[in-house]
Amino acid sequence: MSQKPLHPRTRAVHHGIRRSQYGEMAEALFLTQGFSYDSAEQAEARFIKTGPDEFIYARYGNPTSRMFEDRIADLEGTEDAFATASGMAAVNGALMCFAKPGDHIVSSKALFGSCLYVLDVLARFGVEVSYVDGTDLEQWRAAIRPDTRAVFFESVSNPTLEVIDVAAVADLAHAVGALVVVDNVFVTPVYSRAVEQGADVVVYSSTKHIDGAGRCLGGVICGTRQFVRETAEPYLKHTGAAISPFNAWIMLNGLTTLELRVRAQSDTAMTVARGLQDHPGVEKVIYPGLPDHPQYDLVQRQIGSGGTMIAVDVGSKDAAFAAMNRMKIFQISNNLGDAKSIVTHPATTTHQRLSPEVRAELGITPGLLRLSIGLEDADDLLDDLRQALA
Repeated sequence: MSQKPLHPRTRAVHHGIRRSQYGEMAEALFLTQGFSYDSAEQAEARFIKTGPDEFIYARYGNPTSRMFEDRIADLEGTEDAFATASGMAAVNGALMCFAKPGDHIVSSKALFGSCLYVLDVLARFGVEVSYVDGTDLEQWRAAIRPDTRAVFFESVSNPTLEVIDVAAVADLAHAVGALVVVDNVFVTPVYSRAVEQGADVVVYSSTKHIDGAGRCLGGVICGTRQFVRETAEPYLKHTGAAISPFNAWIMLNGLTTLELRVRAQSDTAMTVARGLQDHPGVEKVIYPGLPDHPQYDLVQRQIGSGGTMIAVDVGSKDAAFAAMNRMKIFQISNNLGDAKSIVTHPATTTHQRLSPEVRAELGITPGLLRLSIGLEDADDLLDDLRQALA
């Protein structure tokens, strides 16, 4: 073989495998809580310094979890990763592990409801949090101060699909020595270039596209080895955020087909978004891959795809509920990134804890529906939406 770098699709199948003495082809599931030692001296040595293939307790690390961490870090382009029990455990851990009273964090306003909750918790413990319109670089510039410790944002916001200029915000943050923490779940590792664009820490809910079949909860924090092992890991392992070996095994296997699934889902999403643009029952279609998206040029430069998510406004809560209840293929759920297409009403589910005023400010209208496009046929999905919206 030549020395050219392997394609991500190849690395997603082969990277990070730890085979046992039996030489198994499928990645092994090490379903164990703890590990035994050959001697008391060996146990002492491991607690002092644990090597890459030496484990002491599943909350600290596990061979199956480590395979998933190695593979996702390789795909994301980071030195290391720590797998967590859920996406929100990853968000919480990525922020809580370094923040302390008196620190200042700047965050975009448009976030998943639970992410906003974590920032509220930080504020309760003395961390100052400033919120900005993530698409407005002047607001970032005005909010970031010499003492700003970190910036945090979703690269593509949930659910209104605003796209933030990662490189531009990273430049502003790095100018004052602030850490750039990016929740990259809508972009997925398939389209991510966040590290190249300046992100220091990239967070995923692997519950979504990485699993891809609605089976297990999981999350992951990707970053430098120093951040992951010296800053994040002590907090995560002592507060119990580690992923279970079984869930890590599911995620590890999900990575092998991630690119094939996400690219197919994104192609279908583009077809569906175009097909809804002129529908009389739809007031607005928001899809990053459409030329009328406010950040279309940025999307093409930063991501190169519109992704798997679409937002449509049908005018009112009554119209939204009526359409959802008539859908035959789309499943009503608050998850996303599944092989099955999903419809969500954010105002009454994922973002219901926000006040009506805040939802209005974020563009989460009563008639807004979030569509997660699965692996079904594009024409079947469009037919389902059209009959539901008729």
